[in-house]
Amino acid sequence: MARELIVEADGGSRGNPGPAGYGAVVLDPATGEALAEAAEFIGTATNNVAEYKGLLAGLRAARDLDPEATVHVRMDSKLVVEQMSGRWKIKHPDMKPLAAEAATILPPDRVTYEWIPRARNKHADRLANEAMDAGKNGKQWEPRDSRAALAAPADAAPARSAAARAADAAAEAAEVADTAPAAPPVGWGSPDLGTPATFVLLRHGETALTPQKRFSGSGGTDPELSAVGRRQAEATAAALAARGTVQAVVSSPLRRCQETAGAVAARLGVDVRIEDGLRETDFGAWEGLTFAEVRERYPDDLDAWLGSAKAAPTGGGESFATVARRITVTRDKLIARYAGKTVLLVTHVTPIKTLVRLALGAPPESLFRMELSAASLSAVAYYSDGNASLRLLNDTSHLR
Repeated sequence: MARELIVEADGGSRGNPGPAGYGAVVLDPATGEALAEAAEFIGTATNNVAEYKGLLAGLRAARDLDPEATVHVRMDSKLVVEQMSGRWKIKHPDMKPLAAEAATILPPDRVTYEWIPRARNKHADRLANEAMDAGKNGKQWEPRDSRAALAAPADAAPARSAAARAADAAAEAAEVADTAPAAPPVGWGSPDLGTPATFVLLRHGETALTPQKRFSGSGGTDPELSAVGRRQAEATAAALAARGTVQAVVSSPLRRCQETAGAVAARLGVDVRIEDGLRETDFGAWEGLTFAEVRERYPDDLDAWLGSAKAAPTGGGESFATVARRITVTRDKLIARYAGKTVLLVTHVTPIKTLVRLALGAPPESLFRMELSAASLSAVAYYSDGNASLRLLNDTSHLR
């Protein structure tokens, strides 16, 4: 079976035309790990030319990693995605040769294209901005100088000015005129986007470690549900069965989640699908310890962890930035698999908080400002235009 790779690419011009650059990153679809990055300042060019240059660089990087791979390209340029998918004609003379070149890098039947909102293309956008910043200083982008390192955090890309964003929109509108209808608007005024994919997020029931507030991630003992946890799972199962809205059940591979999911699935008469990406954070040497014990034994590491999403727990645990990349890949895969359906995801504190944070566009520090009780329910709906809506958070009414 051919290996799959994801390419995210972007380009920009400060002036349109003006000083321009592109960025591209190749991702592992299973882990979200960045496998390769590319960026370049290309002199004076338009936004669309820079975007095509980013596409070319991303496809070449994917080919260099594995010439036999299938590649899924994700870009926030509606123009490039629709033209390369063959749905829109290519009229501009500067873009015809670029599109033709892109079609020769890999066999067209091994490359697919998807439009994503700019907010989900931050890594490539950040690289493009770094390339343009380097060009402004008379230099070329160098990987060693990049802030968008291979282990890129899930934080915001450098912001473009309102004028630059307006210029981007105007340029794209000019290029796509008479080729296709405009993309649907975003916001409360949007047209009917169809039934969203809705994730009902269930934190597993209590284990022996839960009331003691001990770190319990994917690198520890994998505890089973306690007697209290089993009662919580059964109460949740009864409530969800009564509502009758859940169409599928997906669980973290850890035992406490599988036991909780099994109780619900038995009531609903469905199978449990295991998704490794829903596992809890690996807390390294902190597994099984209380916060106070970690503070006493590893004070510097704990301070770093509390202060930065890129800091990992002692002993090779996962940072919140690493978990966010894993959850983003898992989220996108499940949205595609369960489009228009309501699915129960039985998982843990960090994955649920991360899904909520990403839906709200909140910063990483918001993870420390949410409460998620054992066997609580939350819900997020995902629409076809890329928007998400938080519908429920930490509901425990079914346990009373």
